Parts: sequence; structure tokens; C-alpha cells
Amino acid sequence: MPDTKTVPAGQSAEGAGVSGGAGPRLGGRITIVRLRDFALVPAIILIAVIGQLVNPIFLQYDNLINILQTMSEIALLVLAQTMVLITGKMDLSLESTFGLAPGVAAWTTVAAGAGHGLGLVPGAWAIPITLAVGALIGVFNALLIVRFGLHGFIVTLGMLIVLRGLLTGISGGRTFFNLPASMMYLGSTLWIGLPASVWLCFLLFAAGIVVLGYTGYGRALYAIGGNADAARAAGIRTDRVLWISLISASVLAALGGLLLSGRLASVAAAQGDGAIFTVFAAAVIGGVSLSGGRGTIFGAFTGILLLYMIQNVLTLAGVPAQWIGALNGAIILVALVLSRITGGKAQE
Repeated sequence: MPDTKTVPAGQSAEGAGVSGGAGPRLGGRITIVRLRDFALVPAIILIAVIGQLVNPIFLQYDNLINILQTMSEIALLVLAQTMVLITGKMDLSLESTFGLAPGVAAWTTVAAGAGHGLGLVPGAWAIPITLAVGALIGVFNALLIVRFGLHGFIVTLGMLIVLRGLLTGISGGRTFFNLPASMMYLGSTLWIGLPASVWLCFLLFAAGIVVLGYTGYGRALYAIGGNADAARAAGIRTDRVLWISLISASVLAALGGLLLSGRLASVAAAQGDGAIFTVFAAAVIGGVSLSGGRGTIFGAFTGILLLYMIQNVLTLAGVPAQWIGALNGAIILVALVLSRITGGKAQE
């Protein structure tokens, strides 16, 4: 079982499998973990100051909302991947689920001859179809990884390729458009002055913080990531927890793709392509361990927020698009070094 260094904020010592001998130091360790959750906050404030100096528009309301809305879609992928990483697994196929799930919904609901769809079912079915496709992909991943014991990295890499090919196949390499109103609603409407996608992002991350930090299921995730055999010996139903984690992650990826499709009013054949690199970068920068058992949802949120703020500053500074990719990569490396320094522990 993981020792106290893997205990997230609000998690009990018993739930994390802490030995009795560590008791006198538990309070201090939990305090350190909570402080690490905020390790990127100074960097976020610094980028905000730099952005305002680069272009006064940076801190204006419309620009901040633009950052949050464009971030919210990929942020759901980060939330999904964080849940999986904490268990010691990883899901590379999330970026393809991000494109295929809304792609299948568009393919089946968009009227034939108008937007490359088949018009098989009414548009009202678009959201259920999207989420159902996400769930089915998660079930298939879990079947291969949990039931048959195949290596998660290889399985999801293969699924990434298969799903990407399926989206290209059903779309013919073209972009679905003329989407039904139900598909565009969540990505384009406003709730109480904010885009619905931003509200959903905030609510889902808040729910993730509560579940992983204050429930038995969350403690089970950390326990499995720290030592799956010890977690199983302690009575945790590890297979069931992993099934739930992988399926939930795929559903979140499908929802994120639906939000992007709604905002753009289309589903491109390459939707989500390459997003997994940003997802892993945000998670690791936010303090999530690739080997499992460590990291928090709040840390992952600050990671993706920092990356999108940096991207926005570069755009406002007039940096040519051809250079933004290279600069983003360099900034990620610098952010990792800073995260290592502030976190005080080698990243795994």
C-alpha cells in the first residue's frame, strides 16, 4: 500500500493504508500534500501578469472566458486521464474517443446528403449516442486490460489507432456539419452568463475532487496505484474499481468531444488528433505520477489552465503559429522543472 506521501487532501490515513508507525508525522505530510496542490498557482499568477503586460486584452472578461471555454473541452480529457493514471494505468485512446464518439453521433443523426450523415435516427439522440459510444469504448478497454490482463499502454495505443481509423472511415476524411441542435447545445449555449461547457468543466472537476479526496472509491484508486496487490489483500475489489475508472474516463472523453463539436458546429475527421500530448503534459505538470498512486484533480486542473494561459499569451504576442508548438514544448519542460523544484520530489 502507498505510504503517507500518496495521501490526497482530505484522505484518511486508514483509507490510504498508512501504517500506525507513521501516525505522529501524518498531519505534517497531509499539509505538504495540500501545499503541493497549489504549486502551480504562483506560475498561473505570473503568466497572468506577463499576459497583461504583453497585451492589455489578456485580463479582459471576454478573453478570460475564451481561455476557459477552449480549455474546458481538453480539460475533461485531463480529468479522465488523471483518474486512470492514479490507478497506475494509462489510456492513450482517449484522444480518439474524443473524436469518434461525437463523430458516430453526427454520422447517424445528420440528414443524408446534408453534412455527410446518414440520417438514421432523430437529432435528439445525438447526446445519448455520443455518451454510449464512449462507454462502449471504455468497456472494451477494461475487458482487455482488466479481464484479460493485457498491458494498458499497448491496448490503448492500439485502440487509439483503431478508433482514429474508424472516424476517418465513417467520415470519408471529411468534416461532419449541419449538426442537430442537440449536439451543439452544450458547446454553444450560455448558463447564467457563462458557457455551459465551462460550468460542466467546473462541476465535473469539483465532483472529481470530492470523490477522489473524500470517498472510499477515491481511496481505493490511490491504493491500487500505490500497490495493487496490497490493495487486493486489504479487501479492495480492484477489478471493479478499474472497470469503473476506465469506463468513466471514456465517457468523459466523449463528453469533451461533444463540447468541442458543439462549439465548432462540426466534427472534423482529425478531431482530437495529438491532444493526448497536452493531456499528459498537463497531468504531469499538475503533479500526477505516471506510475500511479500520487496526484490530485485540483493539481491536474491547474496544469491544463497554465498551459492554455501560456498558449493564449503566445497568440496575443503575435507569435507565428508555426513556432507555437515548439515554444509550448519548451515551456512544458520548464514548467516540469519548476514543478519538480516546488514539489520537492522526483517525478516518476
